[in-house]
Amino acid sequence: MRAKLFLIPLLLSSAACQGSVDAREQAPAATPAPAAAAAAAATSRADPPVAAGEARTVRQETGSYVFDYSYPAQAARHPVLAAYLEKELATSRAALAREADQFLRNRDPQDTRAVKYSLGTGWSVVTDLPGWLSLSAQISSYSGGAHGNHGMATLLYDKSDGEIRQPLDLFKGRAALWQAIETRFCAALDKQREERRGEPVDKGDDLFGVCPGLDELVLLLGSSNRQSFDRMTLYAGPYVAGPYAEGDYEVDLDIDAAVLAAVRPEYAEAFSARRR
Repeated sequence: MRAKLFLIPLLLSSAACQGSVDAREQAPAATPAPAAAAAAAATSRADPPVAAGEARTVRQETGSYVFDYSYPAQAARHPVLAAYLEKELATSRAALAREADQFLRNRDPQDTRAVKYSLGTGWSVVTDLPGWLSLSAQISSYSGGAHGNHGMATLLYDKSDGEIRQPLDLFKGRAALWQAIETRFCAALDKQREERRGEPVDKGDDLFGVCPGLDELVLLLGSSNRQSFDRMTLYAGPYVAGPYAEGDYEVDLDIDAAVLAAVRPEYAEAFSARRR
């Protein structure tokens, strides 16, 4: 089984869920345990004031955890998106506080290591188009193991509808998109793996010799012309395409006719084939 990232699934559960999300319609976050709630409340009091339309950076260190969260001004300028990210900030921090508190309560008394849980999320702009804002987040975490871990999340803000979407929302389905890109993606990934390993990919390796599927990857939509989506990046985190020591993989693909055919008709105007 491929390793999962501590707390990253929590963030991805909303930032990478399928279907559009309107921040105004989301349910309140679950109430954290008393100790975690106290830590989160203390952290909130230490946060800098939120300035409308300005980049947001929060960092808090307590006796049990270190928390970082940031997003750019381009995201802050859209109230719905800013509210969504603020909720993610609060939810992920409360979860971190809860998990760190549980670790301290349950740790072996003989374990005298100075361990602090950590979670860092930094959102940045992939591309800012007339009708869309594409963001990606670098996520890092540590939960007391031999090493930390990291991953990536992504989302799209539909400026015309004021809604938050995922890149896959714009396609006819996973199967349609995968059919359009599988051959190109797997060939490009194998080329990168061969370069890092110094030998051909062992196709008999059921863990790191196979090509991961779309459900194991993070899809980012980008642009070279600043008018439409004409390129994409597929991200494979640690343990997805290779062992931890190999790091993560990013494969860049141009939007071509096959990909355009997989786009849902209502979003066709947001895409174009990349011209070189």
